[in-house]
Amino acid sequence: MGPLLIAACASLTAWLWLALAQGMFWRTDVRLPPRTDPARWPSVAVVVPARDEAEVLPLSLPSLLAQDYPGAARVILVDDGSSDGTAALARRLAAERPGLPLTVVSPPEPPPGWTGKLWALRHGIAHARDTRTTDVGAGPGAGPEYLLLTDADIAHAPDSLRELVAAATSADLDLVSQMARLRVAGFWERLVVPAFVYFFAQLYPFRRINSPASRTAAAAGGCVLLRTDAAVRAGIPDSIRQAVIDDVSLARAVQDHGGRIWLGLAERAESVRPYPDLADLWRMVSRSAYAQLRHRPVLLAGTVAGLVLVYLVPPAALVAGLAAGRPALAWAGGLAWLLMAGTYLPMVRHYGQPAALAPLLPLTALLYLLMTVDSAVQHYRGRGAAWKGRTYARPGDA
Repeated sequence: MGPLLIAACASLTAWLWLALAQGMFWRTDVRLPPRTDPARWPSVAVVVPARDEAEVLPLSLPSLLAQDYPGAARVILVDDGSSDGTAALARRLAAERPGLPLTVVSPPEPPPGWTGKLWALRHGIAHARDTRTTDVGAGPGAGPEYLLLTDADIAHAPDSLRELVAAATSADLDLVSQMARLRVAGFWERLVVPAFVYFFAQLYPFRRINSPASRTAAAAGGCVLLRTDAAVRAGIPDSIRQAVIDDVSLARAVQDHGGRIWLGLAERAESVRPYPDLADLWRMVSRSAYAQLRHRPVLLAGTVAGLVLVYLVPPAALVAGLAAGRPALAWAGGLAWLLMAGTYLPMVRHYGQPAALAPLLPLTALLYLLMTVDSAVQHYRGRGAAWKGRTYARPGDA
């Protein structure tokens, strides 16, 4: 038995395990749990960190201001040192469109040890909980009962907040998060974006996250409804202030302090940020890929080897087996590739893409492999995780 056949059989075994034993990660039917309207709608503060978001804000902020929420709610936009007029644009949009009240706050530059987004969230949450700034009728106690943490590029359907709160109160959840539907328009977005969500779900199977008996924890940072009491217990965001992958760290902190968490695919939230070129998508992935591996070379080597074995060996084995007349090699590679494409197909369809895209996952995995290696290279060049003019040389993993 040659080395390639051994690798192909190992890959096939890995895909059998992934398909059958990895929390059914490939299914795309994990949506908000059953819910009913609460007897009293709790107060909510929507906190939006924004740094140079003038391009997308006209598509996202009006959707938040227009939320059809029966309880007390308001929006706090944290202008994180923008140079493109984000704050002024936000105020103008609020003046033009009556709806939820908007407050714009501008914190100073983050001190050492803080990532920009978490520093902005800290100020937004502190402002929301300040009783001197809490709206009349916002509910009992100091500040809002829930916080909706959402990115500046996420547009919400009018009933998004209402449904999130109903889900949280009905199931007694401390954190409800949804993976917003990302934009898929151009060629590179079609090739890379569905796989981004697929890989995330493979690492963090939604069904395991949502099981009270599981210790798997993750969230999608673009849309997180968080009970304020749970945030206080977990010390959010101070306890995760260095985290570049802040959503996973946030969910883990809430879970570690006894909170119940839930994550699924969104039906009422979508990203309006375009990634028209491969370079844009490359930066999105590579800025945090090595942080996900805790900046450990051994984890990088294992990840590269795993990507090669699981995603690249099957097509190579199929082609080599057919070319050399080796049926066993071709069958092992072909079956592994078939399982790969079959588990990817539901996500491809979720994004409204043709089924022919599913067999191209090895090509996409190769791109992600190169992005991950580039992330490590940038780290060791001292550039770390860079985003909108800020560089975090050695972010904490929290």
